[in-house]
Amino acid sequence: MPDLHPHPGVTGPRGERVLVRRSARRRRSVSITRREGDLVVAIPASMSRREEAQWVRRMIDQLSRKEERTIAPRRSDEQLAARAVELSELYLDSRARPTSVQWSTRQQRRWGSCTPTEGSIRLSSRLQGMPSWVVDSVLVHELVHLLVPGHGPEFQALMDRYPQAQRARGFLEGVAWEQDLPAPREPDEPREARD
Repeated sequence: MPDLHPHPGVTGPRGERVLVRRSARRRRSVSITRREGDLVVAIPASMSRREEAQWVRRMIDQLSRKEERTIAPRRSDEQLAARAVELSELYLDSRARPTSVQWSTRQQRRWGSCTPTEGSIRLSSRLQGMPSWVVDSVLVHELVHLLVPGHGPEFQALMDRYPQAQRARGFLEGVAWEQDLPAPREPDEPREARD
């Protein structure tokens, strides 16, 4: 993107590269957006470099504060187990009774898993920081597996009791799609050179 230039010495709250776009159309407004893993700060073309530096820092601070408010709190294994009991009561008539519920750092391809014979449930630690309704959906999914193997009609009927199940599924599909994207090919790079 030719109208973007990197802002030196500053990174985003997650270590993102910060790019600045100067616009002749802008008179006073400044905005920050996420684009392809970078942060883009749009400013008026008339701003000095000093003003640019001030606004870039200000916008990153504002974004950081906003995201801190919207990110779900991290739960301990004990809190996760207590939430499993609550969800079983709310949506499964307390029929699902796990013996253990814990976070797992070893699950990189699955959001959750359970071992019905042991009654154990593990959720991927990648879910930490995601919205609570997403974590709850994965937890309900694994609780249902304690009652029903597979994903047939009985499983679906129980899963449908959780009102945000479809929304959470779409959210997780989007996250998985983003994480599994191949690296973009440069316009002049031959196809076979890409990994």
